[in-house]
Amino acid sequence: MKAKVDMNCVGKTFCAFVLLTVAVAMVTTDNIRVSKIAGSSVNLNCSNISVVDLVAVIWKISPRTGNHCTLAYRRDLNETNRTNCSERMDWKYSPETDSALQLRQVTLTDEGRYSCETSTSDGTSNQTYTLTVLIPPVVTLTCDSKGTAVCKAAAGKPAAQVSWDPTGDPRTELENHTDGTVTVLSIYSPRETSITCLVSHPAWNTSQSKECPSENGNTFLPYFAISVGLQGIFFILAFIFLCKVHRGRICC
Repeated sequence: MKAKVDMNCVGKTFCAFVLLTVAVAMVTTDNIRVSKIAGSSVNLNCSNISVVDLVAVIWKISPRTGNHCTLAYRRDLNETNRTNCSERMDWKYSPETDSALQLRQVTLTDEGRYSCETSTSDGTSNQTYTLTVLIPPVVTLTCDSKGTAVCKAAAGKPAAQVSWDPTGDPRTELENHTDGTVTVLSIYSPRETSITCLVSHPAWNTSQSKECPSENGNTFLPYFAISVGLQGIFFILAFIFLCKVHRGRICC
C-alpha cells in the first residue's frame, strides 16, 4: 500500500520533499492533552523513532488565536526552517539529535494543537498534543459587621471552585472575561461567627483557605480601648479633686 507524506511546504527545499512517496501508511497516535500553568515551560516529544532512520520532521502549531506556525528539519540537507514561530518556541536541543519541541513561558495565546510529523526510511508517523494553559485565581475575602462574607477568586482559568466551612447556601456569581478567565464571587451570610472560605483550582496542589475572624476577636480591641479611656478619665478627675482638696499644692 502506498501513501503520500502529508507535510506542509515551508520553503523551496521542503516543497520538493512533499512529493516524496513512501511504501508504508502513516502511523497516527492518540491525541495527548497537556495542561501547564501560565509562565512555565513545556516540552513536547515526537514519536519514538530512531535518529539514524530519520529523514525529516515538521512541527505544525495551530493556536486557537493568531497565526499558525511551523518548524521543519530535513536531515539529508541538514537544513531547518521556521515560519511564524515566536522566539519562545524552538527545538528543545538540536533537531538532528532530538526532534522535541520546547515552549518557554507559556501564555493563553499558546493554547491549541501541536502536531509532529516525522518521516523515516520505514514510513511516517504523527504525534498530536492539545495544550491548555491554566491561570491560578487571586483569592480575597471580605467580612462585614453584619456577618456577611464575600469570597472572590478573580481571573482564574478554568473557574475556581469555592466552598464554605461550615457549609451553607451561598449566592454565587460568575464573570467571564474576554481572555477566557473567569471571576467567581461567593456571598455567604451564615449564623456562625467564624467561617472559612475554601478555594480549589487545577493550578494548585492543595486548596487555599481564608477565614473571617469571630465576633469575640473583633470586639476585644474596642472593649480594651474603652476600658483604658475610662481609666484615664477617672485618673484626671481624681487629680483635679486632689488639687482642690489640697488647695493646689499637689498640682504645683
